[in-house]
Amino acid sequence: MAKSSATARLCHRRILLKMSGEALGGDKGSGIDLRVVQRIADDVAEAAGLGAELCLVVGAGNIFRGLNAAQSGIDRARGDYMGMLATVMNALALQAAIERAGKPTRVLSAIPMPTVCESYIRDKALDHLAKGRVVVFAGGTGNPYFTTDTAAALRAAEMGCDALLKATQVDGVYSADPEKSPNAKRYDRLTYDDVLKQDLRIMDGAAIALARDNEIPIIVFSIKGPGGLTAVLQGKGASTTIESDKAA
Repeated sequence: MAKSSATARLCHRRILLKMSGEALGGDKGSGIDLRVVQRIADDVAEAAGLGAELCLVVGAGNIFRGLNAAQSGIDRARGDYMGMLATVMNALALQAAIERAGKPTRVLSAIPMPTVCESYIRDKALDHLAKGRVVVFAGGTGNPYFTTDTAAALRAAEMGCDALLKATQVDGVYSADPEKSPNAKRYDRLTYDDVLKQDLRIMDGAAIALARDNEIPIIVFSIKGPGGLTAVLQGKGASTTIESDKAA
């Protein structure tokens, strides 16, 4: 079946969108700002309307961060489980908002909780995507000591995604914090090895290695303004692409 003209204009058709929990907290960076959630959901629905197959992973830093809890005396594994549960709350908020925007959405959790959402099964997730549903992955990998960045790279590989989009508060990867260093350089392209060698900390090392080993490009862009996701999928707007030496 031929792709629609809208779909044909997309640089990537099946993508995984990774965003931090703080992105849902708005200016405060904590709690869930429903207006911000709805704006992000509208962007997701718009991209889906163009023919993109979308899955999402969201962190939980706006509610609970396991690493911080460990520094406060809570056992690291227990703290990570608490953080994984918090990602389910964010995922449910996104599900409600995306469905308000008109796109059917399913939440699949790596930690089984059948009264709240579906349990993660790869074939089930692939079936949802094939049926045009947005899929939100919650619960991280289901294991402590792994970040949601690693969960995002893992799910992107499992879903056969064309790209992993990392939504941030700035329009790409910089040599230093652009808010603190006015002379910071923004990169248009980097290799996975550049990121690891320069310790740019876009995502954790395990996530970068997973993306590299599965040849999944990582595109870093800003989600602060409306329309950023669609612009990136259409090859417009500012962003940084991280890929292999050969592709770069």
